[in-house]
Amino acid sequence: MKKEPIVWDGLAVSVSFPNRGLVVPAPDSAPVKVKDVLPGQTVRVFQSPHMIRRKEGMLREVVKPAPYEIPSLCPHAGVCGGCAYQTVPYEKQLEWKRQAVTDLFHGEYDLPPVIPSPDPAGYRNKMEFSFGDEVKEGPLTLGLHKRNAYHDIVPIDGCQIVPGDYIRIVEAVQEFFRESRDSFYNTRTHAGFLRHLVLRHSCTENKTMVNLVTSSQGQFDAEIFVNRLLDLPLEGQISGILHTCNDSQADVVQADSLRVLYGVPDLTESLLGLSFTLSPFSFFQTNTHGAEALYAAALRMADDVAGKTVFDLYCGTGTISQVFAHAGARKVYGIELVPEAVEAAKQNALRNGLDNCLFYAGDVLKLVPTLPDKPDLIILDPPRDGVHPKAMPEILAFAPREFLYISCKPTSLVRDLPFFLEAGYRVTGMQCVDMFPGTPGIETIAKLER
Repeated sequence: MKKEPIVWDGLAVSVSFPNRGLVVPAPDSAPVKVKDVLPGQTVRVFQSPHMIRRKEGMLREVVKPAPYEIPSLCPHAGVCGGCAYQTVPYEKQLEWKRQAVTDLFHGEYDLPPVIPSPDPAGYRNKMEFSFGDEVKEGPLTLGLHKRNAYHDIVPIDGCQIVPGDYIRIVEAVQEFFRESRDSFYNTRTHAGFLRHLVLRHSCTENKTMVNLVTSSQGQFDAEIFVNRLLDLPLEGQISGILHTCNDSQADVVQADSLRVLYGVPDLTESLLGLSFTLSPFSFFQTNTHGAEALYAAALRMADDVAGKTVFDLYCGTGTISQVFAHAGARKVYGIELVPEAVEAAKQNALRNGLDNCLFYAGDVLKLVPTLPDKPDLIILDPPRDGVHPKAMPEILAFAPREFLYISCKPTSLVRDLPFFLEAGYRVTGMQCVDMFPGTPGIETIAKLER
């Protein structure tokens, strides 16, 4: 007999990193894995037959909030796929994140309190918005993807993690293209014109870069578009308005071509006394003041870097390389796969008057053995999935006295840590820094010494 889907109410009893919850339908019953719940909530759960077999379910709605929850200032909380912790007081968020990382390591390491983000709200300096519709065949909407419904777009008029100017710019762009009746790019059929709007903000300059991303399947009046944006009553200024053409079928922002409609195609940001030029596609930490807290913590954990030779692997645009060079390192070598990021790192180092930084473009696996010096300290700040297993032996073969592993995904750190322990290193310090208030995300720094 074919089983039918079921819907039931239960109590969320626990959550592990990043958002894997356990819900029990009734006392003494087996728990069911459900994402996007908070401990103490009474929730309605949907289970299809295959979910029942796997003891998994999908959150349908929150029937009763947990006792500690507070009203969310964001009207889209629980709808968009972003901020799962909007109803959790910030101090409790920090406690949870510390406990989540502690649990991942089975309580083996004693973590100090999480360093909070200096800006719990409005902290994101870069945001990528998508064009689509909120409901099928509804009006054009510019916003964020809906949780568990990727092709639906949620408006962001009440978003709490972006600067206020972002809201005004998004609303103006949405209205402009509603009036022109342009179509959005359909990721299923690959037809349509409007794809993304990417906004980038400099805290130092209080300026915003606007980058409209479209396919080549349409056109718009650039002069009217620019004037509409420049007429907005913003708290800051618009530094540049760009138009990127992207005909890739992948749902990512990349440039087949880029033209400057107004202003300049870059921003300047300051971090720990250093200046960085950001292009439309430069990698930079999305929480500027949080990044200062993160890198300052890394410097403290490295103790005195004066006179040390440092390898910064996965260096991006060389931000942390230059922070350590500025702090007195004898020489810093940075490796990054993306050539454009390396070129930006070189230019920023030149601008900052740092002659003790050298940057190389290429694969860590291939370049690490070619570096001319022996490191005293190796900094690892890898992508979310951690260090590539094939690169790990080459990295460990340098046998520095210490490593600093900076992880934006603690489960990757958990996976990689045994390689260091087997090579004779021990964890002598661990520190979490909150770069993503309102979300389960957390940065973790681990110091390893021989």
